[in-house]
Amino acid sequence: MSQSRSHCMGPIYKKKLSIIVPCYKVEKYLPKCLDSLVNQTLDGIEIICINDGSPDSCKDIIKRYAIKYTDMVILIDKKNEGVWRGRQDGIRAARGEYIGFVDSDDTVSQDFAMSLYNAAKDTNADIAVGGFQRIDLETGKVLSKEMCSFRSAFNIADDPGRILELNGAPWNKVFRASVLKNMYDLSCPPPVLDDLIFHLMVYLQLKNKGKVVFVPKPLVHYMVRSNSIINSVRISQIEKVYKAFLEVKHYYKQENASIQLMHVLDAEAFIHLGVSLLFRLSKNKDINMHEQIASCTKFLDKNFSSWRNSEYFTKKYVNSHGGLFRRMQIAHSIYLAGLMPSFLRIYDWSILTFKHDIKW
Repeated sequence: MSQSRSHCMGPIYKKKLSIIVPCYKVEKYLPKCLDSLVNQTLDGIEIICINDGSPDSCKDIIKRYAIKYTDMVILIDKKNEGVWRGRQDGIRAARGEYIGFVDSDDTVSQDFAMSLYNAAKDTNADIAVGGFQRIDLETGKVLSKEMCSFRSAFNIADDPGRILELNGAPWNKVFRASVLKNMYDLSCPPPVLDDLIFHLMVYLQLKNKGKVVFVPKPLVHYMVRSNSIINSVRISQIEKVYKAFLEVKHYYKQENASIQLMHVLDAEAFIHLGVSLLFRLSKNKDINMHEQIASCTKFLDKNFSSWRNSEYFTKKYVNSHGGLFRRMQIAHSIYLAGLMPSFLRIYDWSILTFKHDIKW
């Protein structure tokens, strides 16, 4: 298990914001994404495009933008290693005081960079979180708006439970560059839930002083393709995800994370392994879900044991924080009652009917 930090320290920032765009088989969507980025209202940004060994014309598209926007667009061309390694390469190359991420099949509003950078810079925050809207790629219909209601800023050390209300994707956030450049890397990044694992490693870096602020307006247009709102998972991938969670726990213990932060990790493990991952696994009709639920429960009990009696799912905490915590409390109660198979079927029906994937 690697003990090294992922990047070197002490950079001299030459840019305000670096935006990292991993690219793989997105030639159809990439130009629109890049158009939204090169027209940002914030000056002093760089757009680092990672061509992750894409077999289509992504590399050529990025080259054209790099020639046209020589002071803004940067191409990193590499062999295919997946999104995790691509983002790490981008972080290593970044020269911005803050670092953000954009998926190459999405677009952002013209004030995406300015809104998030200013929110972070003006408050000396470590993370700025923006709202986003899910949009049907074929019809252009807005399916949902998320993270767009007012949320007060918080410090992770003061109320680590609020980490649970943050969506597990990096593309609607900017992070202080020094945090990302000094976070631990993983020896074996998981094939799924890698975005969440990335966040858990960031939160560890911020265990003593991390400040999070919010920009409650839709800055990101998350494009939903007709076949992508539900992503299935193979059984062969489960063990790799479990291994990644155990590696994260190792680092939390090594860094003497507070008991409260360890309990947040346990709660995250339940929400994302016991609900999100099981739901995605249930899309495979050949899988015995009762066996998978039993296996997941055994793994959680052995390694993330506070999930059963987590303070973050109690009536007291839910009443004081509301919102997403109520949905998590319901999911937690359903799981403990042994009703997950029925819940997963209802959850599947609701997504197919309303085209709205609730992110637990």
